Amino acid sequence: MRIAVAGATGNIGALTVAALEEAGHEVVRISRSLGVDLTTGDGLDAALTGVEAVVDATNGPAADRDEAVAFFGTTTRNLLAAGARAGVRHHVLLSIACLHRVEGNAHYAGKREQERLVSEGLVPWTIVPATQFHDFAEMVTGWTEQDGVATVAPLLVQPIAPQAVADVLAEIAVGAPQGQYRDVAGPDPQDLVDMARRTHQARGRTVRLVPTWSGLFGTEMAGDVMLPGPDARIAPTTFEEWLAGQR
Repeated sequence: MRIAVAGATGNIGALTVAALEEAGHEVVRISRSLGVDLTTGDGLDAALTGVEAVVDATNGPAADRDEAVAFFGTTTRNLLAAGARAGVRHHVLLSIACLHRVEGNAHYAGKREQERLVSEGLVPWTIVPATQFHDFAEMVTGWTEQDGVATVAPLLVQPIAPQAVADVLAEIAVGAPQGQYRDVAGPDPQDLVDMARRTHQARGRTVRLVPTWSGLFGTEMAGDVMLPGPDARIAPTTFEEWLAGQR
């Protein structure tokens, strides 16, 4: 099966490409660095020639609401339009679990626009909402770290291994469209501050963590807001197991 992966050079995109190729599928990599620009549409029609399914694992800006909505809106419209012209039969979108419970977050606003466009588009679709990845805490503290100090929101999350997300996307891409898929999550709730502390320890780094709600993640995300729904698909790899493999 010929499958295109948008965001193919990113964390989840690259893992999805590998999972699909390991299963014997022909994968078309879509990335600006590879000559296909989702923001302008340049190279998309050629890339999607003969493609039966598209996996969208792109990422975008997180800080500014208007910028996030514009980015995800533009890239998704271009990808869906090119997919419709190419006769793509299945559009798979990686999204975020609990997306519609949080109104104030800029990145989430962009992802909601992306979901809206996919669900209203002409190409049959599946939206896969995943919880935060196991490397999320390290990424978040990397945004704020200065002089060995990083701020981090005390979020309660149920993180999932990036490889598990890629495997689910690869599995779903080769099947029939399913519409809104159930949440995909890891096995255990975790405190984001503790995740950051343990990740830095495993890396042999000393970073002083300052828990705060003053950054990108506000108090509307506190409590169990970020936890998956009761019917979630649970991937087996724990945060501890993933972390042990990073050392």
